[in-house]
Amino acid sequence: MNNREEYSPGQAAGAQVRKDGEKWTLILVRELRHSPEKIWQALTDPVHVREWAPFEVEGNLGAVGTVKLTWVGAPTPIETRVTRADAPRVLEYGDNRWELEAIGSGTRLTLWSKIDRRFVAWGASGWHIAFDVLDRFLGGVPIGRIAGPEAMKFDGWQRLVAEYAKLFEAEMPG
Repeated sequence: MNNREEYSPGQAAGAQVRKDGEKWTLILVRELRHSPEKIWQALTDPVHVREWAPFEVEGNLGAVGTVKLTWVGAPTPIETRVTRADAPRVLEYGDNRWELEAIGSGTRLTLWSKIDRRFVAWGASGWHIAFDVLDRFLGGVPIGRIAGPEAMKFDGWQRLVAEYAKLFEAEMPG
């Protein structure tokens, strides 16, 4: 059995939402045992992004400018503007803002992501799994990207979605 077969997402934690009409802001915080510089590379280098994120990128996420993001399950790339890239502290593009804060020998990684309120529990669950995959990738034990319909097949997906829906007092996605 390999590490991927043994993977199951942990309990819903480290997340909150700010409610504003139909578009909410999902805020996820994860403490990782890797340096901000190492995490920055994983957030911005297209080769690294492909290992863990729910999208692929064409272009340089580490510099202000335009890139193309292709989300898992979506056939068409979306032109996206990187509006801030202050290595290794703040990265902003599209509806996402990442902050990296050094804590001891690791990093507190915070993601703010605007999301339709109907999908907030799915979004939190998807990013939860992506952060798990990121941590394993950076730790030298990659299990490969788990995103989109593939993530929904994993043991623990439905439980995780239900936990986030309850945490956010949100409806369960249909």
